[in-house]
Amino acid sequence: MATKRVHVYYSGRVQGVGFRFAAEAAARKLKVSGWVKNLPDGRVEVVAESDERVIINFLENISGEMSSYIRDAEIFWEQPTGEFKGFGIRFSD
Repeated sequence: MATKRVHVYYSGRVQGVGFRFAAEAAARKLKVSGWVKNLPDGRVEVVAESDERVIINFLENISGEMSSYIRDAEIFWEQPTGEFKGFGIRFSD
């Protein structure tokens, strides 16, 4: 199965509720690579690479665990770069 890349912007009450840690835990469990970070405008940004089915499972895991905090998710599928080794929380660019 081919590697895919997803770029997601979550909005709602997604900062200060453990969102990044939940995303990191889901990614590590599913062996997804990439990163998650808070944005200055109150959203959370996620970039992840893995097989498409794994990414869908990853996104469903986040949505299921954090559904009460998510108002919207803008999802963009992109070409994978293979640049990541594991998954982590970013604190700034």
